[in-house]
Amino acid sequence: MNPLKSITGTLVAGLVLAIVIIFLLGTSGALNPWALWVWFHVFVGIIWIGLLYYFNFVQVPAVATALSEANSGGPGAAAINKYVAPRALLWFRWAALATWITGALALEAMHSADGSGVVAAFTFASGYQAIGMGAWLGTIMLFNVWGLIWPNQKKILGLDGKEHSADEIAKAKTVALMASRTNTLLSIPMLLGMIAQGHGLPF
Repeated sequence: MNPLKSITGTLVAGLVLAIVIIFLLGTSGALNPWALWVWFHVFVGIIWIGLLYYFNFVQVPAVATALSEANSGGPGAAAINKYVAPRALLWFRWAALATWITGALALEAMHSADGSGVVAAFTFASGYQAIGMGAWLGTIMLFNVWGLIWPNQKKILGLDGKEHSADEIAKAKTVALMASRTNTLLSIPMLLGMIAQGHGLPF
């Protein structure tokens, strides 16, 4: 059976390969929670931010082009809006939540002093300024996903089971697009904060 024939098989095979590599490189003999949660955090974060970039760099301009060509015999945006967008949004919003949760768990695992690593980051405690900035931006981005992008995309795609006027849909498109673009903007310094915690600022 070829694991690459399904996404589940591919992910399981990737996890097994990673575990094999861990043992080949030599284990420490003890669980390292910080490394474990950072690994998961990066994995789900790639799904989240990858889909964010897909929406902004690929889907939004593709839908705009499809709509502009619909009157001249083009296929329109129906296929993307019916089959692609709902599935992408499903992975997008849950990966956002998983990224935040695994990030919080990583902060707790890396914190060796008394108290909470999450509190240390969000209050910019000494040694936590860079990661704290990243955590705050990631939290704003999470709010945008669940509080602005997803509710408005449900209206746009008709996933909320309600009828909406053209004006409501137009407004929902604007709010969802601006929140998505805001997240794209914030993702750049957010990623800087995540990397700077372990490697320092670029200059």
